[in-house]
Amino acid sequence: MRPQRLEEIVGQKHLLASGSLLDRAIRSDTLTSAIFYGPPGCGKTTLAEVIAKTTKRYFRRLSAVSASVKDVREAVSLSTKLQNAGQHGLVLFLDEIHRFSKSQQDVLLPCVEDGTIVLIGATTENPFFALNAALLSRSRIFQFESIEEEEIIVLLKRALKDKTRGLGKFDANADDNAMAFFAMGCDGDARVALVALELAVTSAPKSANGKIHITLADAEASLQKKNIVYDKAGDSHYDTISAFIKAMRGSDPDAALYWLAKMIEAGEDPRFIARRMVIFASEDIGCADPLALSQAIACFQAVERVGLPEARINLGHVVAYLACSPKSNATYTALNKATEDVQSGRTLEIPRHLRTQHKGAKELGHTGYKYSHNYDGHYVAQDYLPAPRRYYEPTNEGWEAKIADRLERWRAQKQDKKKSNSAKF
Repeated sequence: MRPQRLEEIVGQKHLLASGSLLDRAIRSDTLTSAIFYGPPGCGKTTLAEVIAKTTKRYFRRLSAVSASVKDVREAVSLSTKLQNAGQHGLVLFLDEIHRFSKSQQDVLLPCVEDGTIVLIGATTENPFFALNAALLSRSRIFQFESIEEEEIIVLLKRALKDKTRGLGKFDANADDNAMAFFAMGCDGDARVALVALELAVTSAPKSANGKIHITLADAEASLQKKNIVYDKAGDSHYDTISAFIKAMRGSDPDAALYWLAKMIEAGEDPRFIARRMVIFASEDIGCADPLALSQAIACFQAVERVGLPEARINLGHVVAYLACSPKSNATYTALNKATEDVQSGRTLEIPRHLRTQHKGAKELGHTGYKYSHNYDGHYVAQDYLPAPRRYYEPTNEGWEAKIADRLERWRAQKQDKKKSNSAKF
């Protein structure tokens, strides 16, 4: 069912709209090397084949998982022979190009630079991390998106009718809700939807009139479980945890619970999720709700002791708590400022009155420390740094508002004492 012409391609309208950069480059045969970056089943391989057909070039497909440098050199040699014979060169489609090592990628550079081949690399990984800079600078990156459900249904209907490349010879039809289930369940992966439809058609019994009818139940049985695009070592993993954290930070429990559910259903390690929640409790809530960290740690312990599937209940409980807690990054920001001072400035001396009271401390001048508990309110104004620094600026959110009032009083007392000492001199 692979399209043979540009007009047959479904999806990727942002790349292939009439008059777009890629559309013009393909039709005018001026496309240089390119990287197709996107999720599985979104049409990267299909478009590469269509480009070869449209530009009347030979098409050679290699998988970076199994191909060697020798395979690449053979393709380059063939392209050179074709050009020397007055023909178009070769489109080398390198699937999963991110699996090539740096040295293997370097082999591609000369032939890409001199135009011996048109290299089209396909990857599900972020090319800015997965590919070396030299190859990226010689290639144009095109980002593909998952195919929309409506577009998947167009593909499925086309497959049912096409007698040459599709399932038309089976004389099958499908209910609308069955088609919708295929389109939803494949999660934007057209390949998954088409394989599931083929399984449903080829395994379904024929009716008395010889026709095949696909129901929702047939679709559910063929697809079994929704296909969730989630690579634990790839972009989807990091994008999803990023969305999860940002939803909690944005105080949206519904979104946070959705992304949590996606990670659990995709098989993410629940301990990884719980660890990020522990970090979040201090980084994004802090003193605005001191119980947040305790809740997150309790969740982490529950995940380790209970395990899935029941631990998902603990995760959901604490995700909702964290998302609905008052937010403050004041302690996180304060620590970063203090760290910057430590790293960039001269290390401050420890005031003498704060140094340990070991034998001979008095002779060394380690005296003058005031024990806070001996004073009203368990506070006494004294310096704990040799030079004034102000890092922590509590917000007025949640419990931190009370901390802000208390800290303001203490800072005012210290300021009054300094003014009093200055007046004596």
